[in-house]
Amino acid sequence: MKKKLVAMMLLTFALASGASFAQEPFEQVEQAIAELAAGMDGRKDELAKDRDALYELINGILLPRFNRTYSAQLVLGKNWRDADESQRERFINGFYDSLLRKYAEGVLEFDQNRVTLLQFRGDLTKKRTIVKTTVSLDNGQKVTVNYGFANRDDGWKMFDVTIEGISYIRNYRAELDAEIRSTSLDAVIERLEREKVVVEDDAGAAAGE
Repeated sequence: MKKKLVAMMLLTFALASGASFAQEPFEQVEQAIAELAAGMDGRKDELAKDRDALYELINGILLPRFNRTYSAQLVLGKNWRDADESQRERFINGFYDSLLRKYAEGVLEFDQNRVTLLQFRGDLTKKRTIVKTTVSLDNGQKVTVNYGFANRDDGWKMFDVTIEGISYIRNYRAELDAEIRSTSLDAVIERLEREKVVVEDDAGAAAGE
């Protein structure tokens, strides 16, 4: 459930229009909520049946608005410093593709009426800030979902999502750090690349049925 919630909130943010890139973080999220609802209108059944179309939709709206490099750097932590340029580039791509695949079906769970934006209290003079929201679950529980934004050379972009105090970046970093220590960075990168091929093959086979 939490994975789907992460996906839903990532995509809520991502559907801001091109003009929103110059906007402050709160306005990006606010606009995104409305635009995601419009973008999903009438397409849920289609996307549930067509994995390729689902990936295409998510990639088109997430890639330009998500700071892949900064997120990948934070996920790798100290391993980023030891990686060469080729390893870094391959990991950035593999990490993003993994995010895209793992949470693709979360977009189907989106419900605009369940998301509440809280008053923004961040400091935009700093390099990072947080936009806070709550999401109502089926059982009536309200879950806190916070977006981490970083102001880099290309403006404000989202790099992390924290659900009930659990950071996606920190959680992923702990998992991959353990895997890298037990194998190697190259082995992790190769696994991510293999998984991309497998998923693409599965999607192609499903489309041909």
